[in-house]
Amino acid sequence: MADIKYYDVIQKPIVTEKSMNAMASKKYTFLVHTDANKTMIKEAVEKMFPGTKVAGVNTMNLDGKTKRRGTTFGKTSKTKKAIVQLTADSKDIEIFEGL
Repeated sequence: MADIKYYDVIQKPIVTEKSMNAMASKKYTFLVHTDANKTMIKEAVEKMFPGTKVAGVNTMNLDGKTKRRGTTFGKTSKTKKAIVQLTADSKDIEIFEGL
């Protein structure tokens, strides 16, 4: 496994209707590095967003989709998604404010 720093773990937030509804119960969805585990994701969220405390992390491995261009077939890259549950006394994540 590669040496992954905390700032490389979280790649981008996922903003969908389902993830926005989950934010009411302090659940935030991120696209994360495929080699990251739950403890690495927890540490990265707590370091990148001061004042947050993570209660739990759920992860999902997503296989790449099969795409076609003419007669050639290929696959998109695999991704990993993480749903981070914050504690009740934790501060909200600012990047989702105002959405």
